[in-house]
Parts: sequence; C-alpha cells; structure tokens
Amino acid sequence: MSLCVAVIGASPNPERYSNQAVRLLREHGHAVIPVNPGHADIEGLPAVGRVQELPAGSVDTVTMYVAPVVSDGMAGALLDLAPRRVIFNPGAENPDVSGALRAAGIEVLDACTLVLLRTGQF
Repeated sequence: MSLCVAVIGASPNPERYSNQAVRLLREHGHAVIPVNPGHADIEGLPAVGRVQELPAGSVDTVTMYVAPVVSDGMAGALLDLAPRRVIFNPGAENPDVSGALRAAGIEVLDACTLVLLRTGQF
C-alpha cells in the first residue's frame, strides 16, 4: 500500500539517515514530502519549509529526524496535520510531543524508519 509520508528534517546529504529514508520510502513506492526550511528540493522532490505547509488530511505518516529542541515547537502543527502515525527516529525521541500526539489518538513509534522499511514493518 502506498502512503504519503512527510520526512521532517530531510537532508540533501546522501549520508544522512533522513536522506536515506527519503530514498528508501520512494523505493518502497510511497509518496514522500521532504520538510526542511533550508532546501527547495531534496532528492528531486519539492520540499516544504514547515509542517504547517503540509496538506492537512493527506499525510498518513510523519517520520521525525529533528532534535527534541526543534520538535518541541511542532506539536501544535502535528496535531493540526492529524497524521495516522508519527515515527520518532533514534535521537529524535520527544516524550512531551509524543504524549500530546498519543492523547489525540495518533499512533506514536520510537523506531527507525529505515529498519521498519527493511524488515517489512513499515
């Protein structure tokens, strides 16, 4: 099943895990929206600068590659976006934001998107 996935903190650097996630998500047939205020496109995909620019209701999964100090300010926008789930990759875990999302009925995983994809658990 093809999902729309937003990659928060997507990087144009192919050595970064967020970039690898963009590529692997595409290889698995998912629609990917990179989110990074510093880049207009990543891996040939148009990037948006902020979570608020994502089309509400169309994003199934958000995968987080930003530090908690960055994601602290995203809780409201993530709640407004109302994805089915949010994945906090290693180093991006944020208990406060996770708690707010869970309270709103959004599935939250502290997991590695790359591992989930490679093991068929995505």
